[in-house]
Amino acid sequence: MRGEPRLGAVAAAFTLAQLVLVRPDLGLGWDEAVYVSQASGHVPAAYFSAPRSRGISLLVAPIASWSDSTVLLRIYLAVLSGLALYLALLVWRGHLGPGVLALSGALFASLWVTLFYGSEAMPNYWVAIGALACVGCFLRARANARDRAAWWGVFAGAALMAGMRPMDAVYVVLPLLALSLRRPRRPRLLAVLVAGLVAGGGEWVIEAYTSYGGLAQRLSDASAVQGGLGWHLAVLDQLRSLGGRTLCRPCTGAAPHPAVTLWWFALPVLAALGAVVAVRARRALPVLLPLACAVTAAVPYLFLIGYAAPRFLLPAYALLALPVAHGLAHLVTAPIGRMARTVAVSLVAIGVAGHLAVQYVVLEHTVHSSAASRADWSRTAAALRTLGVRQPCLLSGYDAVPIAFYTGCGSAQTAGHDASTTVAELKRAAHRTSFAVLAPPGGRPPAYARTWPAEEVGGLRAYTAPVVRQGRRPS
Repeated sequence: MRGEPRLGAVAAAFTLAQLVLVRPDLGLGWDEAVYVSQASGHVPAAYFSAPRSRGISLLVAPIASWSDSTVLLRIYLAVLSGLALYLALLVWRGHLGPGVLALSGALFASLWVTLFYGSEAMPNYWVAIGALACVGCFLRARANARDRAAWWGVFAGAALMAGMRPMDAVYVVLPLLALSLRRPRRPRLLAVLVAGLVAGGGEWVIEAYTSYGGLAQRLSDASAVQGGLGWHLAVLDQLRSLGGRTLCRPCTGAAPHPAVTLWWFALPVLAALGAVVAVRARRALPVLLPLACAVTAAVPYLFLIGYAAPRFLLPAYALLALPVAHGLAHLVTAPIGRMARTVAVSLVAIGVAGHLAVQYVVLEHTVHSSAASRADWSRTAAALRTLGVRQPCLLSGYDAVPIAFYTGCGSAQTAGHDASTTVAELKRAAHRTSFAVLAPPGGRPPAYARTWPAEEVGGLRAYTAPVVRQGRRPS
């Protein structure tokens, strides 16, 4: 397949923007610490709760398995995310013009949430890339059964999504499955889709039986970790999170300024415009299908979960960018007269410029607040090492998961979403390893640690087991 310079320019700009605006020295977040620790050769693996999938751990393994450099990992992910965006857009060339594709890529890549998570060791961006590739290749394979690359693209896109987040993959491909069933005499597309989902999600299912008590139990546990899946109107929660809150749980407080959320309300309007234009031009499927997949991808995070995170909607944003770009392109190219076109072009240009300015402001705020919290974890880790908490070591209590990663320790909890051990096991660990329990200001440690020496560490209190104070090391 021949390249497309405009798509390459968008992908290169996306990579460069991540490196300049987000910066490679941004420390790892809580969830990133969990995912990276699974592949790291430098820290023990953190507890892996039921909803998580190991796709992102495999993606970072080429770097994390031999290097503990966050900068190197960020650069690797930024370059990889830019290349992936280019390839995912390229498969659409037979259905949408290169100008529309470049615009859709720019719209998606310029969102603060896309820029922030492109170089994060998190799965949502990669579900979005898998969705773009899978839907685009599905259309190509449907139009030309001899296009072998398209068939492989359908399989790979579905496998990538399922490997990253199995349930997200199922929601994305629902319209594709429905369209495949309309042609019962040609079951190949359906078979390839299902094969991709199985290939990507098979490990998650197998692990359910080896580590979580079966598939039904893992699904139940995953639902519990996410607050119980069911009818939850999370639209307002997602709206509140648009101001730069990476996790909105509980999602209280006022919504951001209307200027910050205007683009969110414009999305469905512009997508509908793109759909209408495509239907009138009798080229509806390349626009309506990604629109349908975007809707099904967004449903669980708008109506079935009781909290919000902007990254959850990345697959929907990636797919919506196609009909939105189609609608915007129509606004500036429609034969409506010279004066009207000038007005339309001016309004679109002003809207896009304002949109980019808002995204930059929110991104800067998000990076600053995230960097501050991660720097706090790093300072706490340094203070713990000063107290003698060094590898091999174990942390429990408040923020133990990320702080343990920064310290080079393992982590264990007896309650909550990351519960992985018992009080009795922690008591035994206190006699054989370097162990500390963390408590927030004003908080109390568990009963077994209340007589241990306590020190202030980065705004927290660390209760260190006697083995630490005695300078002992496990035999």
